[in-house]
Amino acid sequence: AASLSNPTTLCEEMSVFFAHFNRTLVVCVHGFYNVVCFTPTPLSISLYSRPSCQIESKAFLKSTKHEKTLPLFWFVWLSIRVCRVNTWSVVRTLFLSLSPPPLPQVNVCWPVGSVQLPRFTLLESGSLLVSPSHLSDAGTYTCWPATPEPGVSMFSARTRITKPPVDQSVIKGTKAVMSCGVTHDPSVSVRYVWEKSGSVVDVSTSPRLRLDPDGTLHLSQTWSGDIGTYTCRVTSVGGNDSRSAHLRVRQLPHAPEIPSAALSQVEKRAINLTWAQAFDGNSPLIRYILEVSENNAPWTVLLANIEPEWTGVTFRLCAVNDVGRDSSARRTDRLSLPEEPPSAPPQTVIASGRTNQSIMIQWQPPPESHQNGPLQGYIIRYCLSGLPVDCQMKNITRPDQNNLLLEDLIIWTNYEMEVAAYNRAGRGTYSHKVTEWTLQGVPTVPPGNVQAEPFNSSTVRLTWSAPSPQFINGINQGYKLLAWEAGQEEDVTMVTVRPNFQDSVHVGYVTGLKKFTEYYISVLCFTTPGDGPRSPPHRLRTHEDKPGAVGHLSFTEILDTSLKVSWKDPNEKNGVLTGYRISWEEFNRTNTRVTHYLPNLTQEYRVTGLTALTTYTIQVAGMTSKGQGQLSSSTISSGVPPEMPGPPTNIAISNIGPRSVALQFKPGYDGKTSISRWQVEAQIGIIGENEEWVMVHQLPNEPDARSLEVLDLNPYTSYRFRMRQVNIVGTSPPSQPSRKIQTLQAPPDISPYNVTLRTASETSLWLRWVPLPEWEYNGDQELVGYRVQYSRETSKEGVLSHVISDRLEREFTIEDLEEWTEYEVRVQAINGLGSGPWSQPVQGRTRESVPSCGPTNVSAFATTSSSILVRWGEVPQTDRNGLILGYKVVYKDRGSDSVPQYWEVEGNTSHSVQLSGLGKYVLYEIQVLAFTRIGDGRSSRPSILERTLDDVPGPPVGILFPEVRTGSVRLIWQPPAQPNGIILAYQITHRRNTSNSNAATVDVLSPSARQYTASGLKPESVYVFRLTAQTRKGWGEAAEALVVTTEKRARPQPASRPTVPQEDVQARSVMLSWEPGSDGLSPVRYYTVQYRELPDSNWTVHSASVNHEASSYIVDSLKPFTSYQFRVKATNDIGDSEYSQESEAVTTLQDGKDIMEMRLTDSVALQTRFPKPFSNLINGVLLGFRVRYRELQYDRLRSFTIRTINSPASNWAELTGEPNNSFCVSPPTDLSKHKRYEIRLSVYNAVGEGPTSTPQEVFVGEAAPPQSVTIQSSTATQLDVTWSPPPLDSQNGDIQGYKIYFWEFQLQNETERLRTMFLPELGVKIKNLTGYTTYMISVAAFNAAGDGPRSPPTRGRTQQAAPSRPSFLHFSELTTTSVNMSWGEPGQANGIIEGYRLVYEPCTPVDGVSKIVTVDVKGSTPLWMKIKDLADGVTYNFRIRAKTLTYGPEVEANITTGPGEGEPFISRYGTALTLHWTSGDPGRAPITRYVIEARPSDEGLWDILIKDIPKEVTSYTLNLDMLREGVTYDFRVIGVNDYGYGSPSAPSPSISAQKVSPFYEEWWFLVVIALVGLIFILLLVFILIIRGQSKKYTKKADSVFIPQLKPLFLLVRPQGSDSEYEVDQNRGGQQKTHSFVNHYISDPTYYNSWRRQQKGVSRPPAYGYTQPEPLHPQPLQPGLFLHAAALLPRGFSSFV
Repeated sequence: AASLSNPTTLCEEMSVFFAHFNRTLVVCVHGFYNVVCFTPTPLSISLYSRPSCQIESKAFLKSTKHEKTLPLFWFVWLSIRVCRVNTWSVVRTLFLSLSPPPLPQVNVCWPVGSVQLPRFTLLESGSLLVSPSHLSDAGTYTCWPATPEPGVSMFSARTRITKPPVDQSVIKGTKAVMSCGVTHDPSVSVRYVWEKSGSVVDVSTSPRLRLDPDGTLHLSQTWSGDIGTYTCRVTSVGGNDSRSAHLRVRQLPHAPEIPSAALSQVEKRAINLTWAQAFDGNSPLIRYILEVSENNAPWTVLLANIEPEWTGVTFRLCAVNDVGRDSSARRTDRLSLPEEPPSAPPQTVIASGRTNQSIMIQWQPPPESHQNGPLQGYIIRYCLSGLPVDCQMKNITRPDQNNLLLEDLIIWTNYEMEVAAYNRAGRGTYSHKVTEWTLQGVPTVPPGNVQAEPFNSSTVRLTWSAPSPQFINGINQGYKLLAWEAGQEEDVTMVTVRPNFQDSVHVGYVTGLKKFTEYYISVLCFTTPGDGPRSPPHRLRTHEDKPGAVGHLSFTEILDTSLKVSWKDPNEKNGVLTGYRISWEEFNRTNTRVTHYLPNLTQEYRVTGLTALTTYTIQVAGMTSKGQGQLSSSTISSGVPPEMPGPPTNIAISNIGPRSVALQFKPGYDGKTSISRWQVEAQIGIIGENEEWVMVHQLPNEPDARSLEVLDLNPYTSYRFRMRQVNIVGTSPPSQPSRKIQTLQAPPDISPYNVTLRTASETSLWLRWVPLPEWEYNGDQELVGYRVQYSRETSKEGVLSHVISDRLEREFTIEDLEEWTEYEVRVQAINGLGSGPWSQPVQGRTRESVPSCGPTNVSAFATTSSSILVRWGEVPQTDRNGLILGYKVVYKDRGSDSVPQYWEVEGNTSHSVQLSGLGKYVLYEIQVLAFTRIGDGRSSRPSILERTLDDVPGPPVGILFPEVRTGSVRLIWQPPAQPNGIILAYQITHRRNTSNSNAATVDVLSPSARQYTASGLKPESVYVFRLTAQTRKGWGEAAEALVVTTEKRARPQPASRPTVPQEDVQARSVMLSWEPGSDGLSPVRYYTVQYRELPDSNWTVHSASVNHEASSYIVDSLKPFTSYQFRVKATNDIGDSEYSQESEAVTTLQDGKDIMEMRLTDSVALQTRFPKPFSNLINGVLLGFRVRYRELQYDRLRSFTIRTINSPASNWAELTGEPNNSFCVSPPTDLSKHKRYEIRLSVYNAVGEGPTSTPQEVFVGEAAPPQSVTIQSSTATQLDVTWSPPPLDSQNGDIQGYKIYFWEFQLQNETERLRTMFLPELGVKIKNLTGYTTYMISVAAFNAAGDGPRSPPTRGRTQQAAPSRPSFLHFSELTTTSVNMSWGEPGQANGIIEGYRLVYEPCTPVDGVSKIVTVDVKGSTPLWMKIKDLADGVTYNFRIRAKTLTYGPEVEANITTGPGEGEPFISRYGTALTLHWTSGDPGRAPITRYVIEARPSDEGLWDILIKDIPKEVTSYTLNLDMLREGVTYDFRVIGVNDYGYGSPSAPSPSISAQKVSPFYEEWWFLVVIALVGLIFILLLVFILIIRGQSKKYTKKADSVFIPQLKPLFLLVRPQGSDSEYEVDQNRGGQQKTHSFVNHYISDPTYYNSWRRQQKGVSRPPAYGYTQPEPLHPQPLQPGLFLHAAALLPRGFSSFV
């Protein structure tokens, strides 16, 4: 050992002792307590070391080799570093032991001179001890027996140990047996005593020790405390003896101390690993095991080759001896190898063409074990595949980006691409090459050599050559042959031709063209994306063909032998007209045909040479160079102009089917020409006299038809038919309607149209369609419904359907769908007979949602005492529910109730994160969740538990001195708030505050200690106590406290009033400052800070552990823009002080962060509604809100990728507004139609803006309001509303229908109703309205996006109708001959009240006469009438009704005339008046008499007229002489009893006191008698004159014959006759006779035509008729018909 003093001498002595004694040399190093024992063979080393010194072992480890075990001395240099060298010394001890033969115990003597030397000691056993030994002591020592002393007994055998204990080495925890066999005289008793290192072993003190009678010592459960030298001492009278043996307890070795790893400076890929050799477990070490952990991965044995990865490497070293391997290996600090370029390429490189000039390339990062450092980005290298061209590079500087859109590429070109990752050390290897084509483009050149020529009159032949393949830019899908007329470029006839790759010249034909029409012809080539450019148009004309039928064939100037035929050019000339061909022939006699050819300009021709009254067929046809065209023909009778036909009759219906019926009929009058067409009209659905008739069928060119089949009817629809017949003149009146029939049922013919599918929510889709019109139900409307079928678009399995039974339903929400999944939906109509066809399928995707589960394969590894590495896998595809935008790691201390914290990782490429800033030695509960654009998904399950590594602890807390004396103190404390590991011990150091730290007293306590008493202190002194905790990592930070050794302690005084400087006020924190008060000779241990929120909150403790040395403190976690007060108290060992005075009110600042997140409640077309924000979450004064919106674009419906990166459309647009009561944001005006928008909402205050809400999606594109809304009043209960569609540029898609809102004026909330109309309706009849009421009507269009805005309300009023009955009918002032009647206005006037009609009549005849009186009251007022001249005692029936345009219902009541109750009435006879009354209530006493009072009607004073009228009398007669003549009087009656006068009766009706004279004395009677006599005289004279004239005319009539009739007028037919032929009444109506008057009067050219006839020329009659019977002379009377044939001489053909 080079460190020992005088090593040379020591070696010499060692060799001497080995040579001479072959025993043991013991070297004791004082102060180090190391014992190195050298034995001859083998050599072993045992090192026992105090902590103040270090024993180091160094080894050089090459990285190119991996050894699982290391030999003890392999590349190991041992050194002993001495702490205090000066105190070391070497003590040499020579022990000479004699082993004499087994003799009885004798005294052993040594030379006296030698024994008396100070260094020589004679032991009890007779051995001589020389200590210390010198070289001068070398020599021969002799021992001889001494002479026995007198009295010493002699025994036969000396007591001695014959089987001594031997050195043993046992494993810790096993049993050790130390034998001590003794030979002794049997008569001698032996006593065994075992000693360990000089101390007696008491076996009774431990159950582990046992001593057998034979002296054997048993030790069980051995441990390190049993190690030592055991001596067996035997004592007896026969001698004493002792023997010693060493017990060694072996155990597992300790881990090497202070392992350290460092990069080698010599070799590039090498690590120097050093450590200090630790305790070997009392057994030589066999080998070391070196383990390694990369990035906190599980420990693995180091292999022979260390990969050149940039990674954090941690080593740990384990020692192994013969007992086993140490399990508590220590690890090195984390070591990072230098970065190197990535050793692996990016993974999963794929490419896909996006457009014809772009390719999307995607990849995954290299494996983390091959990244060799933090990635800095990627290099994309791409070039044309297979061509020797330079490659282009793209540098991506974002390591989290894993895709790139390569743009500006060549159309339809194959590219090869590679991707490499790079870090700070350089670029890694490129991935394998992937190839991809850009998508096809459209051809850039048209086909060449285009030639076009007419093939026939409707076909064009084209030839062309294909464009060069390099200009097709894709796969040639074929050619499109286009033809259009000049000026009609939008109406293009197109024919598609498949490509012909064999022939260089392509041929195609365009058919279906118009004949002899000029066209432009062009050809284009097309690929899948679209059409290429057209070739230059060729102008040509199709060939001529035969023309169509001429138009408007008509006949005029019809004479007996001639007529004029007129026509117009054919609608389809099909060429150049060269002329016309006209021919005529007698009906059904082709041999009489006459044909003429006319020039092309002639459009009329006079046909002559006809036979009178003969039916001819006339045909006209146009002609071109290709020949004669289609014939137009008609029949006509010569001399008989055609007339309007009559209607068919006798219509019968049979063979009723779902879509057809058969009609049988009898033709009507043909109008003297053939019937060219039969027309069938019908009322459909609604049958009524005023309903509309619609043409449903026509049958042309069948003049002899007697039945026809009407096709294309609607199933299950009511019909009523009527017919018309058409000839050359026109159309007949309609026939009588047929009976009402209903067609049979049939399945629906059509599917619902305009089917649209929109996203409703994360799990639902909103389907809309236009319902079938009623005429398309084809069955009972109660059974009509719809079937919705939907399935995932990618999978046709699992098709689901839903039946909707409401025939008027136009929308359906499909629920319970998967999130973010595309579906295919279609709809069909159903009725009671079956299902209709399916609609075209529509696709839609459910809205993006949050992931429904967390990532898989979550793991966590602690890397340091404050960081954990978390890794995870992908979220399952079916649970992503959207586009994963990133991940969040959720972690929290498992042992606390704290709120979980989040660590966000943006992007979907990184699946690991290092959580830093964690608590030390804290068990964390860790989960990972994924989030989409909508929000956070579910966290992973189960939670991962991981504890951070330990570290040195924090300071202990809660130090108090509950007991303080003048000479001692007792200290208590609590464990550190941050133990950072397992506390192993506490160390307390105390000293006087004025002394040096070297004079401190140090004590180490157990980890369970919580108090400590320090004594021996000086009174009235200040001491400093420092308390430190220890973990496995070492001693931590010390907590320091002062204490005064005095008994005069008190509580501290309160601190000063806290102050808060304004500059220290923040939104969520303030800084308090105070001045400490007196500590009461006991130092303050801590402060407590409380706060309260103004105005009414209680005090709350913010912190009860503010440092005792602090005079300021930051109070955090406050609410922004809130007023607070604060107070402070101090605490020392005695107790708490009083709280300080409250601080002044302090208001925190406003904060723009953490404002409440708004929630959208409604959003339609960006008209956003949201709830009112809570004031306590605004963090200030609410200034307004911001609505951010952006258009969501989708590349393709199937991929549905949201382009939010590097897309201009992803930029957010903002709307900023002030808060209002409605909390509604009006939509912006710059939105695009038919686009989906994402909306987010936030609020802001003066400082900033709060978080945005969860996004909502809306579809923009409602239709604009309809235009030109007009209202026409049809009836009193119906309004006809019509409107025009919105302009095309504002319809925003296909309008599905309209909603009509109508309500009574100023009663919208109470009376608003809705009607829904579907296309193509542009009008509605609103029925069941109230008459003469003003209605407001508004119309809104709706499309797939929703309802558009309403049109401005339009006012309309229904027509007047009959009013309702008057509300009441009352009677008053009833007398025997009159009554006052009043009534109320009608409840519903339904118009302007023009008056009332009152009708009254007696219920029973009066005097045998029942007189009905009708009175019309004009105007709406008055509402009463006085009815007089009634009969007494008769019951009358009164009826009254109101009138507007017509009278309404009446109200009636009966009343019986007579005196009213208690009211007198008067009857008059000549010059006397009689008053009648009835008795009233007599009161308290009987009536004794009556009094009659009277007064003039124009005065107000009553005078007694008659005083005493007996009580039995109820009438009294007055003489008019008692009254003044000509004055009108009122009368009343008063009853009198013993108590006095009673109440008077009601006044009687007024009556005049005028005397009535007999009627025959009146002057008017004499005048009437005179007039009657005069009239009688005049009548007599008139009769005489008439009689004389009649006799004169009778004589002349007997001798006069009328030679001719000079008709001044002739009544031909009465107005309203249905025929121009009259029926002879005498012939019973069997023969129709031709009216020549009508025949010649109808044409002025025939006037006086008989005058121009040549003599001797006879003409056949134009029409045959039967000779009428002889005329019977009868006087002419107006209204009778005269037969001209009966009045004219024979041979006259006409007359005027």
